[in-house]
Amino acid sequence: MGRGVGWCPYRGGVYRFLLTPRWWGINVFVLLAIPFCIFMGSWQLSRFEERVADHQGAEARAASDKREAARPVAEMLPVDKATVGKQVTATGRYGTQLLVPDRELGDRRGFYVLTLLRTSGGSALPVVRGWLPGDADAAKVPAAPSGVVTVTGALQASEQPGENGVPAQGGLPAGQAGAISAASLVNLVSYDVYDAWVTLNEGDGGMEAVPVSAPGDSGLDLKAFQNLGYTGEWFVFAGFVVFMWFRLLRREVEFARDAELGLAPRGDDERVAV
Repeated sequence: MGRGVGWCPYRGGVYRFLLTPRWWGINVFVLLAIPFCIFMGSWQLSRFEERVADHQGAEARAASDKREAARPVAEMLPVDKATVGKQVTATGRYGTQLLVPDRELGDRRGFYVLTLLRTSGGSALPVVRGWLPGDADAAKVPAAPSGVVTVTGALQASEQPGENGVPAQGGLPAGQAGAISAASLVNLVSYDVYDAWVTLNEGDGGMEAVPVSAPGDSGLDLKAFQNLGYTGEWFVFAGFVVFMWFRLLRREVEFARDAELGLAPRGDDERVAV
């Protein structure tokens, strides 16, 4: 049956336009978009809550780890979330010493003193003997103990430049390293290096001890707050979809009433009839 002159989809009820193909498409989109946005927002919120729980668990583990007996470092490798922060011990002789600049302790800027401990197996274990304030200066650093030493401290995973506050700059002066990682250190020494490092429980030679850092991709880091921000964004998207649906509905209802009164311009009549 053809559409006669003056045909309008609103006749027979103001909301009859909801049955037009155009509004079928809008309604299907809304019905799919809202649950999807809510699901994604809930998932991002759960990721944030997991990181909060990881952070709280890390603090509790750090306190309990210090009370545990130290184990040989070789038994705790490779480093993962279960072993990071655990107390380990190693025996050897201190060798090459490097300074790690631009490291903060609390709100103070300074540098780490990193000394490689040559073990009986031939590989070297990076040991952070402590932290000193100010610019990296070898003249400030107390000499490492000589002879065979046994160190005890918290096991840490190799750092990744640009993550968790680790500087990503290169071109450092000789005797300095930007990140504590086997990938970086093997280019500075002629022997193998453990893919892990240890921070001493007590700073050596009067230096301040470096606290245990949280394992990568966990805790209240930047990614955690990104998850929280994405949570808000997805819920805002869901609200925006609802807002736009009601706005379009209200606009069409007003047009329908105008059409019933014969006030709708012909151009608009043709638009809604498509």
